Amino acid sequence: MSNTRKTDALRALMAERAIDIYIIPTADFHESEYVGDHFKARKFMTGFTGSAGIAVVTKDRAGLWTDGRYFIQAERELEGSGFSLFRMGEKNVPTVNAFVEEMLPEGGTVGFDGRVVNASWGRKLREIAEKKHGKLSCTEDLVGRIWEDRPALSLSRAWILGEAYAGAPASEKLRRVREAVREKGADLYLLTSLDDIAWLLNLRGDDAAHFPILLSYFLMTADACTLYVQDGALTEEVRAYLAENGVDTKPYSAVYEDADALGAESGHTVLLDLSRVNYRLYEALSAGCEVVNAPNPTQRMKCVKNAVEAENIRKAHVQDGIAMVKWLYWLDGVIGKEPHTEVTVSDRLEAFRRARPHFLDLSFGTISAYGANAAMMHYSASPASCAVLKPEGLLLVDSGGHYLEGTTDITRTIALGPITEEERRFFTIVLQCNLNLAGAHFPEGVNGQNLDVLARGPLWNLGLDYRCGTGHGVGYVLNVHEGPNGFRWKIVPERQDSAPFEPGMVTTDEPGIYEEGRFGIRIENELLCVPDRETEYGRYLKFETVTYCPIDLDAVDVSMLTAREKALLNEYHRTVYETLAPHLTEEEAAWLAHETREV
Repeated sequence: MSNTRKTDALRALMAERAIDIYIIPTADFHESEYVGDHFKARKFMTGFTGSAGIAVVTKDRAGLWTDGRYFIQAERELEGSGFSLFRMGEKNVPTVNAFVEEMLPEGGTVGFDGRVVNASWGRKLREIAEKKHGKLSCTEDLVGRIWEDRPALSLSRAWILGEAYAGAPASEKLRRVREAVREKGADLYLLTSLDDIAWLLNLRGDDAAHFPILLSYFLMTADACTLYVQDGALTEEVRAYLAENGVDTKPYSAVYEDADALGAESGHTVLLDLSRVNYRLYEALSAGCEVVNAPNPTQRMKCVKNAVEAENIRKAHVQDGIAMVKWLYWLDGVIGKEPHTEVTVSDRLEAFRRARPHFLDLSFGTISAYGANAAMMHYSASPASCAVLKPEGLLLVDSGGHYLEGTTDITRTIALGPITEEERRFFTIVLQCNLNLAGAHFPEGVNGQNLDVLARGPLWNLGLDYRCGTGHGVGYVLNVHEGPNGFRWKIVPERQDSAPFEPGMVTTDEPGIYEEGRFGIRIENELLCVPDRETEYGRYLKFETVTYCPIDLDAVDVSMLTAREKALLNEYHRTVYETLAPHLTEEEAAWLAHETREV
C-alpha cells in the first residue's frame, strides 16, 4: 500500500469517528527513544525512517515534524509521500501544538493512541482542544486498523545483570527508590520507562534493536512491588530472583486494569513522571489519585555510575578501542586495493567488535557515511544504495557496542586519501571543538548548557554551527542516549538533559560540521566526570576521556592548533597508545604508534 493510500485509509477512519486531526508520534507505550518494529507506526504511514519525528494528519493536510539531525534525510524520504516536512526549531515553522491549535475547527476532535503519547503532551493537547470547545479521542489505535501485516510485540527472555557488573543489588536500589517516593509524599509509584526498570531490577532483555530492555511496567506501593511483563519473558531463575527481591509479577497488559482500579479508589498519592508515563495510564490514575509530577528518582540514580560501573566502563572502552584499532589498521590496508562500500566496512567493524570478550550487541545501528552522505547526521547505509569507497575524501563512522562492562559510542572521521584544504580546515576546527570541551575544568553545579560554548566556540567564531546537541549521557548496558546530563546551549525541556554534572556521569563529546551535498565531519569520545580539586571557590570537577582510539592526524592542519590544543591531543594519543598497544599484534602496535605520533 502506498503512503498516499495509507493516508486516505486513515482519513476514512477519522471521518467515521468525527476526528479532525490525528497525531502519530514515534513512540512505544513507554516513551522510549528507540522502539521495536511493532511501534513504528509513523514510519509505516510516512516512509520516513529516522528515529525521531511526529506525523500529523488532517482532512486535507499531512505533515512530518523532525529535528535538525534528519532534515536532509526526511526531505528525500518524504518525496511523493503526500507528507510535507516541518523543520523543527527553524524560523517561521510552527510547532506541532501550534499547528494543531491553528487547524482544529471549533468543536473539533484531536485523535491519538493514548498509549503512545506521554501524559504531559496529552494534557497540552487536551487544553488545546478545550480552547476550541472540542475534545480528545485517544482510546483507539487507528494506524493499527490499516496496518495489516504489523509485526507482533517483541518477546525476549529477561536475564540478570550480576552485581559484578551492576555494582549494587536490586534490593538496595529498591530501598533507595522507596525512600525517594516517601520523601515526595506518595504511597504509589508507577515506573514505565524501560531503561529505568532495567536499571532498578538489574534485568536486561532484547525487546528493541540494540536496546537491551524488557517490555514491562513497574508499580511500587507502600508494601509491595509488581512487575508487569509478557508471558514467556521470565525464566524460572528470573522469577525466583524477583521473588527474592520482593517483586511480584503480572501480565503485561494488566497494568491498565490495575491503574483503573487504583484510580477508582480514593486517598492515594501517586508519583509519576508525566513526560514518561503514557496518557492512558495517567488518565486512569488521576481519576481518583492525587498526582505528584516529578522526574523518576531512578533517572538521577542510574546516570551517576557507581565505582564498579565506572571501572567496568573503562574496561569496556579498552575492548572497544582494540576493535576500533584493528578495524582502522585493516581499513588502512584495503582502501584503494580492494572494492569496499559503506556497508562492507561497517560489517567488518561489527565483526571486530563481536570478537571481543563479553560483547553483547551493537549499541545502535552503525552510521557509515562516505562523502556527501556524512552530511546527514543519522544517515543509514543499505546494501542496495550505499556509496562505494574511493582512496580519497572522508568517511564518517559513528558506532558502538554493549559489553557486560558497559556501553560505548564513538565517532571517527577518516581521510581515505587526499582531502581538500577546506575539508582539512573543518576537520581541524571540529578537533579543536572536541579538545576544548574534553579539557574543561569547572566548579560543582555547572551543567552542559554552561559548557557547550567550549565546543561550539570555534565554529561560532566563523558563523557556523550544527543542528543538534554536542553530547548526551550514556547508559550502562542500556540506551546509548541517557539523561539527565548532556551538552547543548539551550534547554530543550522534553530532553531532560540539563542537570548539573556529578562525578560518575558519562557524556559524549561530539561536535561536528555538516555541509549538505558535500561532506560531514564528527569526532566523538565519551567523557567520565571525575573530581578535580578543592579551592577557595569550592569543589571543581573535570572530565576523563574513556574512549581509546586515535584521531586521524592525516586530516589535521597542525598549524591551526594552539599550544594547549596540541598538548591535549598529544596527551590523549599517549594514553591511547599506552592503553591499547599491549593488546595488539606487533604490526598493529607499530601502526598505532605512527597514528598517535606527537604533533
